[in-house]
Amino acid sequence: MLPDVLGPTRCRLPPPCPTSRCRFFRPTCLSVRRPPPLSHRSALWSPIMALLLRACARASRAAASRQVSTTAATPAAAAAAAVPTPLPTVSVTPGGVRSVPAGGGTTTILPRPIYLDTQSTTPVDPRVLDAMLPHLTSQYGNPHSRTHAYGWESEAAVETARAEVASLIGADPKEIVFTSGATEANNMAVKGVAAFYASKKRHVVTTQTEHKCVLDSCRQLEARGVEVTYLPVSKDGLVSVDAVADALRPDTALLSVMAVNNEIGVVQPLAELGALCRSRGVFFHTDGAQALGKIPLDVNALSIDLMSLSGHKIYGPKGVGALYVRRRPRVRLEPLIHGGGQERGLRSGTLPPALAVGFGAACAVAARDMPADEAWIAHLSARLLHGLTSQIEQVFINGSTEQRYAGNINISFAGIEGESLLMALKDVAVSSGSACTSASLEPSYVLRALGVDEELAHTSIRFGLGRFTTEAEVDYAVALAVKHVQRLREMSPLWEMMQEGIDIKSIQWSQEH
Repeated sequence: MLPDVLGPTRCRLPPPCPTSRCRFFRPTCLSVRRPPPLSHRSALWSPIMALLLRACARASRAAASRQVSTTAATPAAAAAAAVPTPLPTVSVTPGGVRSVPAGGGTTTILPRPIYLDTQSTTPVDPRVLDAMLPHLTSQYGNPHSRTHAYGWESEAAVETARAEVASLIGADPKEIVFTSGATEANNMAVKGVAAFYASKKRHVVTTQTEHKCVLDSCRQLEARGVEVTYLPVSKDGLVSVDAVADALRPDTALLSVMAVNNEIGVVQPLAELGALCRSRGVFFHTDGAQALGKIPLDVNALSIDLMSLSGHKIYGPKGVGALYVRRRPRVRLEPLIHGGGQERGLRSGTLPPALAVGFGAACAVAARDMPADEAWIAHLSARLLHGLTSQIEQVFINGSTEQRYAGNINISFAGIEGESLLMALKDVAVSSGSACTSASLEPSYVLRALGVDEELAHTSIRFGLGRFTTEAEVDYAVALAVKHVQRLREMSPLWEMMQEGIDIKSIQWSQEH
């Protein structure tokens, strides 16, 4: 069980609960699968909790000095300000930091917005943190040191994590290459395969809605003389298998198609694409960062040759990912990083045992909890969509409504500006697209590829639902979105013109010089 400092119980089961002190924020009760109590690791937890409490206390005092949200006392408070105040009692909750001074007087609350952006990242599952902690403190050996026990135990932990990652996608542990994340894995797959087979095959096929790191890798290949075909997608965001078949050539080395799109959540026909590539002698790579742990994946059944994976998308730590590289039939690729020859020479560099262990633990948890997570997220998704579409007109769902991951809901609201709505929804953490391109003011290239009008593309909001999302959070987000969409439309002359049946596109706006 986790210490009380991590927050109150948020179990969704009605009382009575057989595990009254459960501290996991789980959609269903999985008490029989919980790890053992941490009593045998109390010596480890004590210094960590002390550090956490001191850090929270410093943050609370700094916030109080900035007068974030304070309640003033009597005029005597000014004279008492010079007297040192006792160290406040601090508790950390998913909603923020609450500071209650031991001597009374001032209460400071730092609220945090509701988190509905799980496509950009996910919180670390407490069970994952539990698995990582020993490798951040006592088991700190280099996994590549073969001459002492510190290295042996770290190497064993890394290999166990490798097996856990492989098991989630039906692969052999020897086919998993640890990386720093999915971006590096995508670069390795696209550039590595193209470089190794450059003497015979100089053609790559991908789609227009791929992640930026895949598209930019393809542009790098074009600068080196490799021809790249960017296939369009239909209005529902899916690529046509027939279009892919027509694009493949005898000199095609690789097809790269994202499994689950990070912006609109559509699930591509992986089985059909894999079978097609296998029959044509083309390697099939898929970016599985948004699919891992969310939908069932089997690299052998889907005929996938390379798959990019990420740890922080499935409630694991940031800074770790993996690339699945098929051994039979063997896929060869040139490494991007050279050095000590780790990871079978494909990715040199010392592996971080704590991050690898966290990634493996996240995969193990996902393998056990996938049915429960899938059912819970589907329930929340239906609740969110019904709440929005039943109270707001002119709401458009971007992407296929059937072939999609339920936890990714990309919606456009006609008659408003997406940036204004994002600023209004400051109490809800959502996004207007990929976190990797959020700094750009241009409309999403993914939505433009679907044929979405530029005006609607600017009004899109992506809601990301996850394992720890609650019904109350969804209801609050719906109420806030309904309130501000109606307010912004009342202020918009364009919405009034749309209500009168005027085609906004047909208007020729005059410009005076």
